[in-house]
Amino acid sequence: SMEADAPPSDADRPPVNLCIVMDRSGSMGGSKIEQARQAALEALSRLGKNDVFSLVTYDSSVQTLIPAGRVTDLRQARQIIEGIQPRGSTALFGGVSQGASELRKVLEDHPEGMVHRMILLSDGLANVGPSSPEELGRLGTSLMKEGISVTTVGLGLGYNEDLMTTLAQNSDGNTYFVENSQDLVRIFSDELGDVLSVVAREIRILIECPENVKPLRALGRDALIRGQQVELTLNQLYGNQERYLLLEVEVPPTPKEEELPLMSAVIRYQNILNQNREEQTLALNARFSEQEAEVKQSANAAVQTDYHNIQSARAKEEAIEKWEAGDRSGALEVLESNRLQLKQAADEYALPEVGREAENLGRQRSELESEGLNSFNRKKMRTEAVQERQQQLNKQSY
Repeated sequence: SMEADAPPSDADRPPVNLCIVMDRSGSMGGSKIEQARQAALEALSRLGKNDVFSLVTYDSSVQTLIPAGRVTDLRQARQIIEGIQPRGSTALFGGVSQGASELRKVLEDHPEGMVHRMILLSDGLANVGPSSPEELGRLGTSLMKEGISVTTVGLGLGYNEDLMTTLAQNSDGNTYFVENSQDLVRIFSDELGDVLSVVAREIRILIECPENVKPLRALGRDALIRGQQVELTLNQLYGNQERYLLLEVEVPPTPKEEELPLMSAVIRYQNILNQNREEQTLALNARFSEQEAEVKQSANAAVQTDYHNIQSARAKEEAIEKWEAGDRSGALEVLESNRLQLKQAADEYALPEVGREAENLGRQRSELESEGLNSFNRKKMRTEAVQERQQQLNKQSY
């Protein structure tokens, strides 16, 4: 687990290279485009004199309305944003690709000392160019390797949540489901709060287990396991944020009261406030007991909470898969069985956050049973699952 210090002040924080990629297709008419413009203006107003801003819009084609650069003429930038009108189809892949090109103009000259972020807004299905979650996921993975994270904001009930969440997850960005366009300004404001508070980047976690301890799987994240070694890369850490890796291991039978070394870890990262490359090390041992009460008493509440959050995320994803495969009773059972597990853990270990998530699973099971897997329920469950996997700070988005 890594926990960041408080975010830096505006005077001390690193500069931000921000690109907003906005859907302006025909479905964005009315209040949607109006609120999207206001959200872009809100983001622009939060930036300082050393930050870089660019704006890309996409419909049937892609346009760069504001090229990457420091905004010296705020009035002109506002006029450009306020003049955006909806039209055409949805070339989402092209919009993301063009947004990345704008970010790269700055990234090439400032690879170390800036935060590079794209915010993608879409309300519809990508129907011009590549349009599958797999294709956007590969693009997200590629962008993360360059140090670019993509935050995705899905508006309304017409967009592809699998595509948007996969793009965000693979690039280590945040993801939001916004049912009401009036919430866009708040969501953009929350997201800028994260972007402006990055304290570390290029985080690499290396874990080594002794020969008698076998790493089995990482929960919630796609860590690379090679023999006794586990490796995970994250793009950034925000101020006051805790991010963790849950690793399941197999241990040999060990006599009571003995301690068994489980793993040693090295965490390497760039401290973005001073641009130094730094590292932390830690080691973890396990002690064994035959007393069940002693085992329960020694449980780490934070780890228990994190574990059950990931279990809840898996339950939501599994319920979607089962429902869409025709196993509706199985989908309901997955949510109910996990609700009971979370409730038991919450009561047994006094975990209020786990208790609230158990109640959430119960609500979602009831909604699924009475309403079916409609667009709203699917987006809500899918987005929540990815937010929990990403340990996202600003989760409430609908």
